[in-house]
Amino acid sequence: MARIDGREFDQIRDLKITRNYTKYAEGSVFIEMGDTKILCNASIEDKVPPFLRNTGTGWINAEYSMLPRSTQQRKIRDASRGKIDGRSQEIQRLIGRAIRSVVDLDKLGERTIWIDCDVIQADGGTRTASITGAFVAVLDAISKLHKEKAIKHMPVRNFVSAISVGIVNGEYLLDLCYEEDSNAQVDMNIIMTDKGEFVELQGTGEECPFSRKDLEKLLELGEKGNKMLLKAQREALGEIADEILGVDYGNDVVIATGNAHKLEEIGDILKDLDYNIYSLKDVDLGGLEIEENGKTFEHNALIKAREVAKRTKMITIADDSGLEVDAIGKKPGIYSARYAGENATDEENRAKLLKSLGNTPMSQRGARFVCCIAVVFPDGKEFVVRGTCEGTIGFEEKGSNGFGYDNLFIVNKYDKTFAELPATIKNAISHRANALQLMKEELSRRVGR
Repeated sequence: MARIDGREFDQIRDLKITRNYTKYAEGSVFIEMGDTKILCNASIEDKVPPFLRNTGTGWINAEYSMLPRSTQQRKIRDASRGKIDGRSQEIQRLIGRAIRSVVDLDKLGERTIWIDCDVIQADGGTRTASITGAFVAVLDAISKLHKEKAIKHMPVRNFVSAISVGIVNGEYLLDLCYEEDSNAQVDMNIIMTDKGEFVELQGTGEECPFSRKDLEKLLELGEKGNKMLLKAQREALGEIADEILGVDYGNDVVIATGNAHKLEEIGDILKDLDYNIYSLKDVDLGGLEIEENGKTFEHNALIKAREVAKRTKMITIADDSGLEVDAIGKKPGIYSARYAGENATDEENRAKLLKSLGNTPMSQRGARFVCCIAVVFPDGKEFVVRGTCEGTIGFEEKGSNGFGYDNLFIVNKYDKTFAELPATIKNAISHRANALQLMKEELSRRVGR
């Protein structure tokens, strides 16, 4: 089915967010989504509703209205009728709830932020566009309070945006215009934070019920749309956004390795974070030699990551790994690959390890594989995580899967060497798998993905 405006099924309408649109409001945004155009003003009032007086807590409230010729037929003003219609009441409560969900009202002090959303032109999605624009206006208003030292800390925890989705003529569509919305069999509004958390879901089977499969597909579309909106909010807010979410380091990540398997493994665990993964060869550093002269796994990983980050100005990931055996002072450690000499083979390294341990009893042959992963950002920020897998060193080699010390390392709880375990189990419990998961969690926390 071709959409009325030629968009793809998963494409949002043209979006434009204009800040500081009016002169007097503490925060003012004009948001345009296709032919839907809304003025969102945020005003600060130094008082709160009666139920919050003397609590030290603030409040956020919203009013919403559609101007008389925002629609094809003139809409009567609420003032002329002497009351707000039910739809407007529902929408303004939704806007207030959505914005309050990401603001720590205790840090706002006893003041109210009033959000006025006035629809200049309506072509579907007015409530969702109001939330998306209102958040930017509110953040501008709060930022002014912070800069004027009226509040000590920015009370905004997350970003929030909203998008519509629906099923029209059997097709799943993102960001419905009015004609699509009015003909939808199912329509839904999805309000989300930058953390991918839901604030509110409003879904209705207009003509028939919808299935769990339909719901999952619509949620997937909604998440995609909200990511686009959050990106636009961030671009519009600039440094204010960085203060809340941290610096935007872009979508490019280089893995400081020439190992194709390692590159694939790291790329696979980061795929849901929407990064473009590059190898050293991809960034013209295929022949780069970096002296790893650190005293620890962590230091060596950082040496590699720092050098590549400096050269590429990209987020860089590097690792260093090896085997620690307690009975011989945690050797071979950072020298695991060259324990028996600079160009030693795996067989020679294992032979030296067995000789070093001699007749040490099994109870004293505790060991662990260690993987340390360093992540260095273009602005110099960095972190390191350590993943381990505990076990013991056997008296003889067992198993044919794996490499290095795998056929000597007996994994705790399995009573088998790494070389005896299926690759699926080894890859799930390995030191690298543990480190990769820790790295992903910390990276996601730092960049807000």
